[in-house]
Amino acid sequence: MDSTIPTTDDIGRMYDETAALSQIFIDGQEHLPYWYDDRDDTPVVEAAKRITRKLAEAIDLRPGEDVLDAGCGVGAPAVQLAEEYAARVTGVTISPVQAVEAQRRAERSEAASRIAFAHGDYHDLAFADGSFDAVVAIESLMHAGDLTAPLAEFHRVLRPGGRLAIADCTREAHVGADRAAEFMAAFQIGQLLSVPEWISRLRAAGFDVEEYTQCGPRVYGMGLRYLDRADELHDELSTRFGEDMVRELKQSYRDYFAWDGDIGYVVIAARKPYL
Repeated sequence: MDSTIPTTDDIGRMYDETAALSQIFIDGQEHLPYWYDDRDDTPVVEAAKRITRKLAEAIDLRPGEDVLDAGCGVGAPAVQLAEEYAARVTGVTISPVQAVEAQRRAERSEAASRIAFAHGDYHDLAFADGSFDAVVAIESLMHAGDLTAPLAEFHRVLRPGGRLAIADCTREAHVGADRAAEFMAAFQIGQLLSVPEWISRLRAAGFDVEEYTQCGPRVYGMGLRYLDRADELHDELSTRFGEDMVRELKQSYRDYFAWDGDIGYVVIAARKPYL
């Protein structure tokens, strides 16, 4: 394995350390928000919920369906799917701290009886074949250095005709391997695929790709709004985590979103064939 690719232990520790911050900063929505344009003043948490809804709508998620949230974070999208779509949702995360926080979030939900969380690894899922109607992966597969194992596991645990919805960052067509490797190394990302590469990997894993939407300018391209959010929460964050952390947080956002133009974003809907 390339030394620049983070291990599952690396990823677990990173999310252990950031779980408390994500609860305050974006109410546990540990993925990028979606804004339509510069005039869209939707609050950051509600804008993040749009991504979850886009995935649910892309796969026509229905009441009572069994859903796996692979890389569930502290559980906000899973709870949203259970509350807004009446689905039964199971979330797995590589971070034991996140798993505990996610379960606490579920217990506060009106849909608590339809939500469960566990510490687990999407490379080796502890579920029987054909356990789920749908799998969602929101900015979690970027941490997999090789998609072969997780996609095979998603295919295995889906029922025939089951759907897979993915939201993740992409590299734009003009970005070469060296530039992509620089981004991956800087931000503990295991891979940075182009949209055609995503589609190729999914088809190789046995999925039929039914829809994909490229929305980089409305997602990654709006990232500097995170600096506004940090300013808005400055007093609360500095009291909880210290002034140095707030400065580091803001600089990390400047660094991450400085790649605008090279980094895109895609929402993909795919299906395990019926036969």
